[in-house]
Amino acid sequence: MTSSAAASVEQRPEEAESQNLTDGFHLIIDALKMNGIENIYHVPGIPVTDLGRMMQAEGMRVISFRHESNAGNAAAIAGYLTRKPGICLTVSAPGFLNGLVSLAHATTNCWPMILISGSSEREIVDLQKGDYEEMDQLAVAKPLCKAAYRILHAEDIGVGVARAIRAAVSGRPGGVYLDVPASLLSQVMGAAEGLKSLIKVVDPAPAHFPAPAAIDRALSLLKAAKKPLIILGKGASYAQCDDLVRAFVEKTGAPYIAMSMAKGLLPDDHEQYAGAARSLVLKEADCVMLIGARLNWLLSHGKGKQWGEPHTKKFIHIDIDPKEMDSNQPIDAPLVGDIESTLGTMLEKMDDWPVPPAEWTGAVYTKRAQNVERMAPKLVNNNVPMDYHGALGRLKRIFADHPDAILVNEGANALDFARSVIDMSKPRKRLDVGTWGVMGIGMGTAIAAAVETGHPVVCVEGDSAFGFSGMEVETICRYGLPVCVVIFNNSGIYRGTDTDPTGRDPGTTVFVKEAQYDMMMRAFGGEGVTARSPDDLERAVRDAIASGKPTLVNAIIDPQAGTESGRIGNLNPQSVVSKKK
Repeated sequence: MTSSAAASVEQRPEEAESQNLTDGFHLIIDALKMNGIENIYHVPGIPVTDLGRMMQAEGMRVISFRHESNAGNAAAIAGYLTRKPGICLTVSAPGFLNGLVSLAHATTNCWPMILISGSSEREIVDLQKGDYEEMDQLAVAKPLCKAAYRILHAEDIGVGVARAIRAAVSGRPGGVYLDVPASLLSQVMGAAEGLKSLIKVVDPAPAHFPAPAAIDRALSLLKAAKKPLIILGKGASYAQCDDLVRAFVEKTGAPYIAMSMAKGLLPDDHEQYAGAARSLVLKEADCVMLIGARLNWLLSHGKGKQWGEPHTKKFIHIDIDPKEMDSNQPIDAPLVGDIESTLGTMLEKMDDWPVPPAEWTGAVYTKRAQNVERMAPKLVNNNVPMDYHGALGRLKRIFADHPDAILVNEGANALDFARSVIDMSKPRKRLDVGTWGVMGIGMGTAIAAAVETGHPVVCVEGDSAFGFSGMEVETICRYGLPVCVVIFNNSGIYRGTDTDPTGRDPGTTVFVKEAQYDMMMRAFGGEGVTARSPDDLERAVRDAIASGKPTLVNAIIDPQAGTESGRIGNLNPQSVVSKKK
């Protein structure tokens, strides 16, 4: 506990020190450190500038960003990687609002994050007196996160931080907002009393076991299946019980597919992996077990042509939130519990487990082999200008040679093609836009991945996605992070080929042709490279990983190569009205 702290307005610092006092600044810092939180993602400004400085002085690592959304995205993915709340610290009102998208993003993805924002005083906000950046931030935040709290008194800081931590990580994890009025930071109290007021959170995410009858029901259903399928979601990766997940999947012998951020829980070259036969297994399976995945839009809600005849399928679903069950399809065997407890209990009861029918597994793996063979020639081309397959085929090689490297991926075509082409062999090595499909997560995610793991990061972005957070290349250079940004530059959104029928302006989806993004990285002291062929791209990325230097590779892609909205163009409404002059 720090005893020499800044005093209140009424008290000089030397008086506070002589009386062994502490203040709100240091109580927040000590409360976070007591709970093992060391990294802060931050944009400085009124009223939290000094809080960031003091955090750094007290040994915390404070990464200062250029925009709050990017700092929030960093905190969100830090929560996913560490299972501790990622902390984003922002200024009031506009800064707070900038952080809200990432807070909602964390909540939607079930990642623990705490957004701490400075704010105006309660009595000023309530009477709407027109304070600097006045806003009722608590009211604004509540609908967008799992929980929201305001701390008004220094003696309550320990409780407020503890409640925020427990809310963020317990049950289904999510985002929490913590409102910190400016006057709280300079409130003074006795150091001894301050120490006593702090709380170390004990067992913030306790184990949650399904009922024995639920376990038996699920096992009976899975055992009787003729065409079983397992779907692994990012929740299974977040659980960090990797050996247990692998043991369970292998014990069942069932084909499995992995949602994008679950890739690598088992290596993508595992004999049971059916990713290359996804259409077949979704359509034909008679029993589908969801582990850390949800039947949301990413799985077409478990309905439609993709699923064949949904009403004939049986669903087993592991989720810690009972409200998730039956959200889109009837769940025949709901398992309400955490993944580690649930799978561990199931494995204990799986002696003499039968092998799935060879007719099913043989058909799946034959289809997988056919699709892999059909794709292979596309991945070795050296076309100029590049297409997505030729470029990603080279990155596929690089990740095979660097299994500890982390892939951050966003965009439309850049995301969708990379998801199916680049294999992962270790868990939590692929980080992307997650459930919401939020554009602009790339730089914040890449920065946090490097800070939290120390591993090299390759961030593969479309040129449109890069535009949302590109200024953070300065942050990457400032902190000397081992991040290589690869921009798939096709001079536009989806494709760089639209035109304005009036001839007045560029098409709405068109950017400056072959923009020199590499010059941005060079402007801040990093390495900038233009790649026009797959050979150029492979060489540049390998050099970047070897050097560990901040690098941006401007990969020029054929403007014709992309497709509308990647693979979700069906979500774009189409006009059926033809306007006649």
